[in-house]
Amino acid sequence: MSRTILITGATSGFGAAGVERFLADGWRVVATGRRADRLQALLDRHGGVRLHVAAFDIRDGAAMQAALDALPAGFAGIDVLVNNAGLALGTAFAQHADLAQWRQMIDTNITALATLTHALLPGLIERRGAIINISSVAGVYPYPGGNVYGGTKAFVSQFSLGLRSDLHGTGVRVTAIEPGMAETEFTLVRTSGDQAASDTLYTGAQPMTADDIAGVIHYVATLPPHLNINRLEIMPVTQSVAGFQVHRGG
Repeated sequence: MSRTILITGATSGFGAAGVERFLADGWRVVATGRRADRLQALLDRHGGVRLHVAAFDIRDGAAMQAALDALPAGFAGIDVLVNNAGLALGTAFAQHADLAQWRQMIDTNITALATLTHALLPGLIERRGAIINISSVAGVYPYPGGNVYGGTKAFVSQFSLGLRSDLHGTGVRVTAIEPGMAETEFTLVRTSGDQAASDTLYTGAQPMTADDIAGVIHYVATLPPHLNINRLEIMPVTQSVAGFQVHRGG
């Protein structure tokens, strides 16, 4: 029997690649995101037999719930939730950061993720499903300018472990995937569309791709039901964890 997966942030990056990967494998997919035009393009390409799209801002709890309530019967039973929607905004040090950007990251990466998870937990427990939360290496390793973004991703990873503990005995699997450098629209969003900054970051670095991470999500989702990966950190070979900051004098 075909299984159903709900993927947030499905209009670009890991989410869009995940939609393609799971549809190709015969799953039913619920794809959500803010950009209705991109979701419509997905629907035009794949049809509505195994794909359902829902356009809303994930920070809007009422719109989120309305979209869940409106799921057609064939898509209402969610077997796997992929909490992928999230963003980084700004690269400034904390003392120079824009508070509105901090709040948007918290509202998107933490509050919305927790709200959707809470709404779907009863069904996931009933179906002995899985939750896959997209975290980041930024939640483990600090770097200048990472401040609130890294803090939100640390929450995602710790929340995943907390869910795993609370859901013990239910059969629900919970995984935090923590990617490193991957070339998507991530840096364009973070820098308000600065293509040069994005090119500078990725050129020559052989970063991971959205398809790479979609493959990892698919791997986790299709593991035998008696296996759980708690945390999965993944980087391109060209990236590693190194370096401490040392300030000298003054």
